[in-house]
Amino acid sequence: MTPAELNEKFSVGKALRFETAPGGLTRAVISTPLAEAQIYPHGAHIAHWAPRGHRPMLFMSSRSVFEPGKAIRGGVPIVFPWFGPRSDGKPGPAHGYARTSLWEVESAADLGDEGFRIALLLPSDDVRFTATFGTKLEMSLEVPNHSDLPLHFEEALHSYFSVSDIRDIAVQGLEGTTYIDQPDGFSRKVQPDEPIRFAKETDQVHLNTTSNCTIADPGWNRSIVIRKTGSQTTVVWNPWVAKTATLNDMAPDEWQRMVCVETANARDNAITLLPGESHRLTTAIFVE
Repeated sequence: MTPAELNEKFSVGKALRFETAPGGLTRAVISTPLAEAQIYPHGAHIAHWAPRGHRPMLFMSSRSVFEPGKAIRGGVPIVFPWFGPRSDGKPGPAHGYARTSLWEVESAADLGDEGFRIALLLPSDDVRFTATFGTKLEMSLEVPNHSDLPLHFEEALHSYFSVSDIRDIAVQGLEGTTYIDQPDGFSRKVQPDEPIRFAKETDQVHLNTTSNCTIADPGWNRSIVIRKTGSQTTVVWNPWVAKTATLNDMAPDEWQRMVCVETANARDNAITLLPGESHRLTTAIFVE
């Protein structure tokens, strides 16, 4: 649907409008007394969320590409139905096709003090993504299995957070967990009983953890809390200097201002749904 058609069907006063963004993609712009936000039907991709009175919570690359068929760098990409490279011998883009597919806007509603909610559907899989923007950002990814066979998949809400300086922050909540250290040959390690701090490329898949996480950012005097349900995996990522240099859609110094803390089910924690079953992954993000 065109922005005009979407506005005719879904616009809610001054709270929601659809427009053509630079690059030609359609985006929804949300503005309420509680928050400002932007979400693209391309990938059901949240590109901006800022509660009133706060700086933006999400990092967006200044070089991100906003084109059909291209993944957006930053915000909250949706990873589905596989995490990382496809592993079944068939061709497919890294992190699955959901983040480069066109989702359909299904509903939109101003919930007042509870925020503004928008739901999008990935028609090929009947996967539904719902986001509620307010003083919290609440997201859910619902995956059904309507087939006659088991459905095996991985998933993640690949959230990029904006930070003052990656070298000064800490990620709390994963102490004592086993993780896959992807830059170090996918070796398995145990996180010491201390927060994660950053001094090099970090790409850790923490397994069998349902714990909430906190990004402590003393430079901006804030803590970002990430609560989750339906998730057994948390991924922590920062590309550092050398990896960033290989990313055409990220400026050379932007690794300093971001960290990914991803609510996921990946690797050992991949999901298998029997026919007729469904799975719901949720996360709620807020500032303290």
